[in-house]
Amino acid sequence: MLVLSGRDIAGLVDIAALIPAMATSLRATAEGRAELPLRSMVRLPGADRMGIMGGWLADLPGHGVKVLSLFPGNPARGLSSHTGLVLLFDSETGLPRAVMDAAEITALRTAAATAVATDCLAPAGARRVALIGCGEQAASHIAAMRAVRPIERFVVWGRDPAKAAAFAALHGVAQAGSVAEAIADADIVVSATPAREPLITAAMLRPGQHINAVGASVPVMQEYAADVVPAVRFYTDYIPSMEAQAAEVIEARAKGLVGANFHAIELGAVLNGTAPGRQNGEEITFYRSLGIAAQDLAAAHLILERAQAAGRGIEVDMQ
Repeated sequence: MLVLSGRDIAGLVDIAALIPAMATSLRATAEGRAELPLRSMVRLPGADRMGIMGGWLADLPGHGVKVLSLFPGNPARGLSSHTGLVLLFDSETGLPRAVMDAAEITALRTAAATAVATDCLAPAGARRVALIGCGEQAASHIAAMRAVRPIERFVVWGRDPAKAAAFAALHGVAQAGSVAEAIADADIVVSATPAREPLITAAMLRPGQHINAVGASVPVMQEYAADVVPAVRFYTDYIPSMEAQAAEVIEARAKGLVGANFHAIELGAVLNGTAPGRQNGEEITFYRSLGIAAQDLAAAHLILERAQAAGRGIEVDMQ
C-alpha cells in the first residue's frame, strides 16, 4: 500500500491537471456507470462532523472510500476544515492499494469540478468573478476559474472583514463590503461558505450570470435563499445528493416555489450531449456542487498513477 501526504499530492497534480478526470467522472455518473451511496454523516459534539463517502467508478482499477473530519473551527488553528483520508482498494483482491491525504484531494477536486461546470455553462466572455467566502476553497477556485476563462478581476467578500482583507492582499484581489456589492458586477459567482442562513437571494442576481454553489453541502447549512431555485437553470453533480442535501431545493419545494417534479440537470448529461446547457445570454445558470465519491476516486487514481511513475510516497506492507 502506498501512503501519500498532502505535500506529495500537491507535487503531483494541480487543479488544471484534474479537470479532465473530473469531466470523465461526471460523465460516468450521469450514465449510471458508478455506485455512489449518499454521504453518511456522524454528528460529533458542537458543530463538528465526520463524513463517509464510498463508491465505485467504472473504468478504474478499484473502489474506494473517503473519511473526513469536518471541523469548521480548524482554519483558526491554521488547519484545513476538511481533514481525513482517501483509501483505494484493488478491484481483483480487495486489498488496499493506497491511502492519501483527503484535505488536499478535496480542495483540488472540488475546484476542478467547478472549473468543468464553469467551462460548460458560463458565458464565453465571462471576465469577472465574485468569491463569497475567503477560506481554502475560495483560494483554490481562483486557479480553477483562471483555468477555463480569461479572468480579469476577482472580488472577495467574507463574513470577517479582517480575514477578507488579508485574503485580498494575499491573492491580489479586490474586497467587497457586502455580498450584494460583490455579486453586482460579476459574470461568475463562486460561493464557498459554511453559512447556516442564506447569504444570497434571487434579487441579488442578474441575467447572464453563472453561479457555482460550492459551500453549505449538508441540509443544516444554506448559502442561497429558496427563491433562487425557480429563478435559475439548475445543474448539479449528482441528483440523489441534491435531493437529500441541497437545503435551498428542499426549502423551495416546502414553500411551493417549485413543484415536486422540479427538474435539475446533471452536469455529466450536458457533457455527454444528452441534456441542454446554457440556452441564451440572459438566463442564469446555477451549478450546485455537493461533492461525490466519483470525483474523489477519479482524482485519487490519477494521483496514484503519477506517484507510482515518479516514485513518490511511502510503501507499507499490510500483510
